[in-house]
Amino acid sequence: MESAELRELLTPEGLALLNSLPEYSSATDVLKIVSELRKAGNSASLVASVLTQAKLRAKAQSKFGDFASTMLFTEAGLEQATRLPVAALHAGRFVRAGLTRVADLGCGIGADALAIAGAGLSVHAVEADEVTAAIAVMNLSAFPEATVSHGTAEEADLTGIEGVYLDPARRTSGHNNTSRLTKSEDYLPSLDFAFGLAAQLPTGIKLGPGFDRELIPDNCEAQWVSVGGDVVELGLWFGPLAREGIARSALIMTPEGMHELTGAADSADAEVGPLGRYLYEPDGAVIRARLIGDLARSLGAHMLDEHIAYMSSETLVHSPFAAAFEVHEQFPLDVKQLAAELSKRNIGTLEIKKRGVDIDPAEFRKKLKLSGPESATLFLTRIGERRAALLAQRA
Repeated sequence: MESAELRELLTPEGLALLNSLPEYSSATDVLKIVSELRKAGNSASLVASVLTQAKLRAKAQSKFGDFASTMLFTEAGLEQATRLPVAALHAGRFVRAGLTRVADLGCGIGADALAIAGAGLSVHAVEADEVTAAIAVMNLSAFPEATVSHGTAEEADLTGIEGVYLDPARRTSGHNNTSRLTKSEDYLPSLDFAFGLAAQLPTGIKLGPGFDRELIPDNCEAQWVSVGGDVVELGLWFGPLAREGIARSALIMTPEGMHELTGAADSADAEVGPLGRYLYEPDGAVIRARLIGDLARSLGAHMLDEHIAYMSSETLVHSPFAAAFEVHEQFPLDVKQLAAELSKRNIGTLEIKKRGVDIDPAEFRKKLKLSGPESATLFLTRIGERRAALLAQRA
């Protein structure tokens, strides 16, 4: 979105047109709506803008719920925005620390600032991209205690600020079709700036879940957050925003609620043992937090291989931190034999999981020539020096 498009959208007429759009789900609906809006005298650029915003609002429902219907977005801004339930957890740390004035540096479309303001705190949001900053102004307009300025994190005036939240840009600039920055030294603001600020003020830093653990400072709490099975972020928390005695945390958010596994450090490895009746696959947040050993011991399970994050036991224990599978058969990892075994069992729907073996599951699936009404899960892995295929069902 360019500045001129946004200015046209932000007129009373533009916003009224956006809010009047009916729901649409097909190309035919879009063509009909475009035709009607153009016949009514609306410019082609405004029609394109409101239809884009309507599409983004529908897409944003998964992150923002009902709030999405009144917000504005860019494609890149929505992709990078914190989910509102996760942002609420961020805001809760500032509340519990007793802070009242927070700066959100690199606020994007304003998701975290929205949660901070919603928690009753004063928040000053700063965004380097002019269009995105203007969108943040709109998204925060219902909160008089929230202000937004266009500028860089490094130049932000922090006078009177008691705590800081940073979400360094980890993608190339732009409003759509951005690409991920793979080197932490390319983040904006830089990690040196972020960590330097954390030495002065209570600070929270949002990073990608695959961030290099070797770069995590010793003086913070590192929390990996998983939503619906996907690890969505790593949060680093400094000063009073970090919890005493916790250096590693895996927070699992499901429709049923939240669950957390914590440790004062990376957990010690669990012992290695034979394949039992049940196999456990830890949530990605547990794996990244390196709390697998603690989880295995809580389940009464052991590792199948010291380098692979699969656990096993003879008894079933349900846990929000791991998916459980009942193992029915163990085969050599040979595609021809597996194809024959799966055909014999009429398995046409197959979930393929792999760890510790260099196999493309999509290409492997084609070679199996699946057919039949039955379903199963197939684990392709390594147990010691041996490559194995484990046929299982979700417990």
